[in-house]
Amino acid sequence: MAKIINERMTAQIEGDFVFFLIGLKVNVWWKIHKWLPLLKTMPAMLKELDALPAQETGFLGYTSGGAVLSVQYWRSFAHLEAYAKSQEHAHFPVWRAFNKRMKHSRGDVGIWHETYLVRAGEYENVYSGMPPHGLGRVADLVTAEGARSDARGRLKDNA
Repeated sequence: MAKIINERMTAQIEGDFVFFLIGLKVNVWWKIHKWLPLLKTMPAMLKELDALPAQETGFLGYTSGGAVLSVQYWRSFAHLEAYAKSQEHAHFPVWRAFNKRMKHSRGDVGIWHETYLVRAGEYENVYSGMPPHGLGRVADLVTAEGARSDARGRLKDNA
């Protein structure tokens, strides 16, 4: 278990980044053969990404929301897209197999993702009495005091 930081902290990251949410929703539970293969793939992809050089992939890290949600941080959309389309990495063959398996039964298992392009300084966060979490796992953590003590102060242009 990660060490709890007994202070109010905020995460800061240099430059722009991508905030990517991806999830799975099982709509027909008894069709295990439809959703179980997909449920097993996200941990494998995250393990692969962790093992690859971040300078090459642009993958900064993730926070898991259990087996059905992943919150990911990427250096750029180009990096995220390159990984998603790479035939040498885990995602592309999994995506192809999923589409084939679900061709006539899309309603059995739902998948979704949302991609947010975050410009430098146009985000804010705070963590209190927490181990590194979310953006705080992949960026620099600093104390949330002085100008960073409230949400407006943590925003670059002070909204």
